[in-house]
Amino acid sequence: MLAVRREPAVRLQHGVSGLEPLAWSEDHRVSVSTARSIAVLEQLSDIHSGGQEMVIHRTAVPAPAAACLLKVGPKKEVAECKEKFASSLDPTVSQTFMLDRVFNPEGKSLPPLRGFKYSSWSPLGCDANGRCLLAALTMDNRLTIHANLNRLQWVQLVDLTEIYGERLYEASYKLSKADAPRGELGDFSEFQRRHSMQTPVRMEWSGICTTQQVKHNNECWDVGSVLLAVLFENGNMAVWQFQLPFLGKESITSCNTIESGINSPSVLSWWEYEHNNRKMSGLIVGSAFGPVKILPVNLKAVKGYFTLRQPVVLWQEMDQLPVHSIKCIPLYHPYQKCSCSLVVAARGPYVFWCLLLISKAGLNVHNSHVTGLHSLPIVSMTADKQNGTVYTCSSDGKVRQLIPIFTDVALKFEHQLLKLSEVFGSVRTHGIAVSPCGAYLAVITTEGMTNGLHPVNKNYQVQFVTLKTFEEAAAQLLESSVQNLFRQVDLTDLVRWKILKDKHIPQFLQEALDKKIESCGSTYFWRFKLFLLRILYQSMQKAPSEVMWRPSHEDAKILISDSPGMGSTEDDQEEGTSKQASKQSLCEAGKGMDIDDTADESLPRSSDVGGREPMEEKLLEIQAQIEAVEMHLTREHMKRVLGEVYLHTWITENTSIPTRGVCDFLMSDDGCDDRTARVLIGHILKKMNKQTFPEHCSLCKEILPFTDRKQAVCSNGHIWLRCFLTYQSCQSLVYRRCLLHDSIARHPTPEDPEWIKRLLQGPCTFCDSPVF
Repeated sequence: MLAVRREPAVRLQHGVSGLEPLAWSEDHRVSVSTARSIAVLEQLSDIHSGGQEMVIHRTAVPAPAAACLLKVGPKKEVAECKEKFASSLDPTVSQTFMLDRVFNPEGKSLPPLRGFKYSSWSPLGCDANGRCLLAALTMDNRLTIHANLNRLQWVQLVDLTEIYGERLYEASYKLSKADAPRGELGDFSEFQRRHSMQTPVRMEWSGICTTQQVKHNNECWDVGSVLLAVLFENGNMAVWQFQLPFLGKESITSCNTIESGINSPSVLSWWEYEHNNRKMSGLIVGSAFGPVKILPVNLKAVKGYFTLRQPVVLWQEMDQLPVHSIKCIPLYHPYQKCSCSLVVAARGPYVFWCLLLISKAGLNVHNSHVTGLHSLPIVSMTADKQNGTVYTCSSDGKVRQLIPIFTDVALKFEHQLLKLSEVFGSVRTHGIAVSPCGAYLAVITTEGMTNGLHPVNKNYQVQFVTLKTFEEAAAQLLESSVQNLFRQVDLTDLVRWKILKDKHIPQFLQEALDKKIESCGSTYFWRFKLFLLRILYQSMQKAPSEVMWRPSHEDAKILISDSPGMGSTEDDQEEGTSKQASKQSLCEAGKGMDIDDTADESLPRSSDVGGREPMEEKLLEIQAQIEAVEMHLTREHMKRVLGEVYLHTWITENTSIPTRGVCDFLMSDDGCDDRTARVLIGHILKKMNKQTFPEHCSLCKEILPFTDRKQAVCSNGHIWLRCFLTYQSCQSLVYRRCLLHDSIARHPTPEDPEWIKRLLQGPCTFCDSPVF
């Protein structure tokens, strides 16, 4: 396995906390649980930067300042019971109470319990912007859900610990009405039971489940929902159902509590299996004592949801090997010709695996252990769900890659060793996570031993290594079934890195992409081509001589003739100014010469005027290609918008979309013979009945002509930017921008019909990025 270090290394402000401190979301954000916050590192495939380093946007979810107190009864009664247990003469009661941080999260004489225990990312498409939600569990057992709605700040949407505590309080801390009444809160065992039944251990998100609902006019519409399973200390599991997009407490649909019957539960994962177009689900629970089982999840509220009839035991031995991490990977069995599920669990230094597949005989279970991987316990495990590759690491800086290979009966693993000391030097590892498309591996490291001595200080860093080559990433992008550049940012970043280093697009990639465009004509391949041309354009730009944001420390030179008390004439001032400008131009020319001397030898030298012409011609040629691809993508999206207009409007109805202007813009290009556009425009003009419905400037009420796809200018010179999703003019001070600042879009208004709101939810037509 050839791994290459990828810059930059991101230094953390605080030490990591929790058992699995690292997680990588489907929208390419890395969360790191630390002692004061969750550091979120968002990977961007920047089209405006010529630097070869990975572009990372950094934000943070701060830990709450106040301690979390679980609701176990009325406040007055709880305070009296705490005082009673703390002053008890029975040392088994008083010492147990004083040393248990669940009972005393504020600590008092003990050090404060701050930081995060675990974080989990939802699937893509759960928040208001169609991105991932972050579920965070603090060290003092507060479970919250956060969203990053404006890119710069994280917002807490709901506190599930508080809501679940209120539900238990209203139900008198009974799971069902048939349960026998328990003891009073003054009983220490009851006090412990009420805390353990709402102390979260882990939480995991399910996949998105789509159901159909019927409106008042008998029209069916799809409603998305997602499940969040929370495992508690006593073995119970709460399954929350949220309606999408998740906005807050009002989006909670239901909450069901399931008893697992497992003592000392340690880890949780969803089992999701598709068989004969029927999706089945269950919850895989592991114990600190060793057993692993799948539990059925009975949810009557979710239509089309199927689960197991009874629990399935995957491993039943109480061998005292705690289950540290569980991953479930959907795969296809080449011999059985059916889908199957691979469940892997880290147990001490071993990896337990279990292959599940459904046949005519029922559910077949094959399990075993992979030994000889690490000499120390596994501290972190991650999996690439696209090909089933599993990665494990121990604290000594050794990472194992396990590749599943199917056999006639079950499967076997081939494993390779990756020594991070050969990439980063002597390091200790605390967690790993693989990117969604398997291009990168993120690693949390600290300094290792030097000459047999431990480091005096620990500097926690998140570092990245490549797991794929440029050729593998390019081939995966060309054969992608996702056909969305934003969801494959890790692959596009590898391609970006290669082009910026070599300053050209490889010939095989150009030819393969041109064949794809000719054969299918999908706009995905046009966007991929636009991405390559933009990166190539950036690679040929001359680097600035100074950092743009750094202030200049040069003192301004004042001419003697301009000083106070001295007379000056206009001729003297002009002469002095010309001398100063000539000196400045000579300095800039010298700086430019230094840069050109250190540039790549493959580029033409700029020592004379004649040497610059080929490079300028090359840049102009690339710029022309970029504009041609952008125009093609614009025309394709315009046809989509006009199609929506034709389907959803009646005759003589003003759609608020500049339909006539878009039609005229499409027909204005004589060099493009688009029969589809001509037919569509003919139907729309017949439906509009010679009416134009022009846009008007909100400042002067003049007509806004549609002459440019990016902006509208009225006759009085007022300029308004155009929305790239609907081509309406954004006549307000507030609008949205694409993630890469590629385009802008307006906000939906209450007056907009549903089909316009649906258009405004789309991604950028140039780079597939979401819009904020």
